[in-house]
Amino acid sequence: MARAGPIGVQRMLDADRAEDVTQEIWLAVVRGLPRLRDPARFTPWLFAIARRSVIDRLRTEYAREHETPARDEAPVEDPIEAVVARAELVDGLASMPVMEREVLVLHYLEDLSVHDCAQICQVPVGTVKSRLNRARRLLREHLNGKGYRS
Repeated sequence: MARAGPIGVQRMLDADRAEDVTQEIWLAVVRGLPRLRDPARFTPWLFAIARRSVIDRLRTEYAREHETPARDEAPVEDPIEAVVARAELVDGLASMPVMEREVLVLHYLEDLSVHDCAQICQVPVGTVKSRLNRARRLLREHLNGKGYRS
């Protein structure tokens, strides 16, 4: 199975979708590499490609969801406490609006600066800061609602 590596796709999508999108990203990187003028900007360039690919996939699926009825699938529970905690965190991220989830993943899970996040998302630094603030609040509320206390 192809791994998303440093681009955080697996944190934005489930494993199956992440694998497909990751392959699309690396294909776009290989095709676009000759046009990269400043090799020092490779990481933000890569994240921008990944961001566009994830957003395109989510838009396509969103449109498809509104065309066909959703299937009822019950989540499989695992009794191991650490797995449950991780699942709650993933669930909290999944329930978050895409823009807030994106900056949270980029900043905290991919360890990018607020400035780099702003470049990747093509928004001002202040917008990234406000999205991070909102994302932290939403995640805290989600986890508190599930019985986790900070």
